[in-house]
Amino acid sequence: MITLAEAIKLKSILRKHISELEEEIHRVAFTQVEGNATPKKPARSVEVVDEQLLHIRKEIRTLDRLIYEANSVETVEIDDEAFTLVEAIEYAIQLRQHVTLYKQLAVAEPKELNYYSEDNPTYRVALFDPEHYRQQALQFERKANRLSNAVNAKNYAVEIDFDGSTYF
Repeated sequence: MITLAEAIKLKSILRKHISELEEEIHRVAFTQVEGNATPKKPARSVEVVDEQLLHIRKEIRTLDRLIYEANSVETVEIDDEAFTLVEAIEYAIQLRQHVTLYKQLAVAEPKELNYYSEDNPTYRVALFDPEHYRQQALQFERKANRLSNAVNAKNYAVEIDFDGSTYF
């Protein structure tokens, strides 16, 4: 058994390992020889590296399935509302995107000169209260942080049925 957080980290480690194995398979697949000399065999054959590569790919598929299952079943609660982990992660992303928008609105001038002319200057006038959006940005950012913290805590609390002893 490993925690969901360990599974997510392990998936990243295994993806890196796949890249390394793919590089190795290209290195051991060919060699240079002079004339009719017998090719020197590498320490590991293409078949051995390929077998390990296929095994690691299967491990990643298993981890993916287990992570997706846990993310779809496990929940976190915030502001008296329960979210599955997958929903909570997406909601935190959406909140942060909205924070960016609100921060842009928050720095707007309520009224600024757009074009100056002695006869008739024109102004760009905000049709909203920038301070309101500054406050909203702070609230949304706090909520996104609380959601992320709840998801992280759950990631360390939930265990999935995967033997990670080979890798940790």
